[in-house]
Amino acid sequence: MSIKYIQEYLAPQMQQVEILIDYCLRSEIGLLDATNRTLRERPGKMLRPMLSLLVAGACGTPTRDSIRFAAATELLHNATLLHDDVVDGATERRGRPTVAQLLSGPAAVLIGDFWLTRAVQVVLSADKYSERVLHVFAATLADLSEGEMLQLQKAAQADTTEEEYITIIFDKTASLFETAAVSAAISVGASEEMLEAVKNYARKLGLAFQIKDDIFDYAPPSKELGKPVGQDLKEQKITQPLLSALSSAPTQEEREIRSKIGQLADHQEVIPQILEFVEKYHGVEQAAGVMDSYINAALQSLSILPDSKEKEALTALAHFVGDRNS
Repeated sequence: MSIKYIQEYLAPQMQQVEILIDYCLRSEIGLLDATNRTLRERPGKMLRPMLSLLVAGACGTPTRDSIRFAAATELLHNATLLHDDVVDGATERRGRPTVAQLLSGPAAVLIGDFWLTRAVQVVLSADKYSERVLHVFAATLADLSEGEMLQLQKAAQADTTEEEYITIIFDKTASLFETAAVSAAISVGASEEMLEAVKNYARKLGLAFQIKDDIFDYAPPSKELGKPVGQDLKEQKITQPLLSALSSAPTQEEREIRSKIGQLADHQEVIPQILEFVEKYHGVEQAAGVMDSYINAALQSLSILPDSKEKEALTALAHFVGDRNS
């Protein structure tokens, strides 16, 4: 089953999600409304609402609330992107200038806040379970903030461990995958056993997704990528390919590389040396192995779900995360 088949299979429901998102983003403020419409012209992969809808179908019969919660996860996701671009000083997103670049950092933060508020309002509009799901979203918001702060702290210190890295990528990425799945399962009244299964699946899928993204930072340049290659290094972020290489190197060499990472703010000319180090110790290949282990764990979590097209699609989605080129 291909990702294209999944998109076609979900098309009627995804259309409802898209209509709801567009409706939520309307504003009488001309600049805000025009910016939102521009952002919606290139919505990205819509992976989180796809995950949400598949989980709803795998655990029961999707409801109007399934559509609402799927839309809310996408609104929240894009709110975080708007905020992240300000934090990271990013000038491009999905091949276009960021809102922060076009308008200003404060404008991007305010627009992100608008999307976030709309996500909360969509959850509160649910026919059932709104309070329960709101708690799930609130926990994710806390995770997102803590993950961003931990990443900033560790970038300054250049001492990120593998455990801290996993905490960061759970908080910043996998937590929202988890929320997409859990809210969907709640929307169809899934059993606790099913809910726990899809929660574990989504968590592992989200971790694998972010590791794949981090591998791209060491990949050859490609027009398909959403960020420039080497951007993480420029921001002193220690991710899985570098961590894998560091764990394979002799202690003295590891210390030398970490020292160079600590100097990156003022000495970006050392980046080629760090890239050579990662290549020398096969950091990308090792990171791919870590990613595959999370994908396999995600797939194992699906074993208790009854056979269905949605379960088959969730399996295909996990493989897509590992195989994607952008």
